[in-house]
Amino acid sequence: MVKNVLEKVDRIGSLFELYGELLTPRQKELTVYYYFDDLSLAEIAEELGISRQAVFFGLKRAEEVLESYEEKLGLYGENSARRRKLGQVKNLLREYRASGDSKKLDLAEEFLDSCMDQ
Repeated sequence: MVKNVLEKVDRIGSLFELYGELLTPRQKELTVYYYFDDLSLAEIAEELGISRQAVFFGLKRAEEVLESYEEKLGLYGENSARRRKLGQVKNLLREYRASGDSKKLDLAEEFLDSCMDQ
């Protein structure tokens, strides 16, 4: 369960970096307080002078909006795929350094080409 919570925090943080400027000022404020400043719903409610329930529903809506942008634009998914390919390139280069097998360089070049085509 903890892994899922941490994955969600990481995902929402990444989506916020990509699409945060498209949120309303209140949605941005709630997201920053909760995901970046690590405040509880009660602390945010007290800070903003609103109910805990209003904070909960505001955050839920902000998450839905971020996920909606990702569904339409796919920037997070593309970035994740690119990072995985670059990680593979890094591993291939390490393997080449250790073994001297030039096939590793050819494979690394193919991965780099596929990153550039995205």
